[in-house]
Amino acid sequence: MQQNNSTTQFGRIFTWIAWLLVLGLLAFVFQDLLETQNNPNEHPQYSLNKQGDAEVILQQNRHGHYVVNGTINQQKVTFLLDTGATEVSIPEQLAQQLNLPRFGRYQVSTANGTITVQQTTIDELSIGNIFLYNVRANINPGMRDNEILLGMSALKKLEFQQTGKQLILRERHAF
Repeated sequence: MQQNNSTTQFGRIFTWIAWLLVLGLLAFVFQDLLETQNNPNEHPQYSLNKQGDAEVILQQNRHGHYVVNGTINQQKVTFLLDTGATEVSIPEQLAQQLNLPRFGRYQVSTANGTITVQQTTIDELSIGNIFLYNVRANINPGMRDNEILLGMSALKKLEFQQTGKQLILRERHAF
């Protein structure tokens, strides 16, 4: 009887371990799926159009936003396109990692109220095959995540066209 009882106990433990492994595997697989839904543009599609202009095609995420991976001064970052933001806005902790210069302090109005930010300039910002230079930005101590708001100080240097759930960014030439 003792032998049968220990076999049953071993079977239960093994069943629990198997279920935990299955749940862990499912969490791993679905985390990857959720990340893709948050940023479907981890590797944005880009090309040159018929006129030879650089173009990047972005897909909306599950929240209806355009999130895309790019670079600041050749370091990988994630942008959230924000046409309502006057400037590119960089979280404080990320600005430190990027070693961005700081010039002066000034106040800006945000969706969360007025905040004091520091001015900076981005030497080079890229998304796919589009490169922007000397982009005005601010360092925002109130931002807690690692997404950079790509505001109009960068977007005004581009042409963009939305069709359905797709956004095409195109380099703009100065005439």
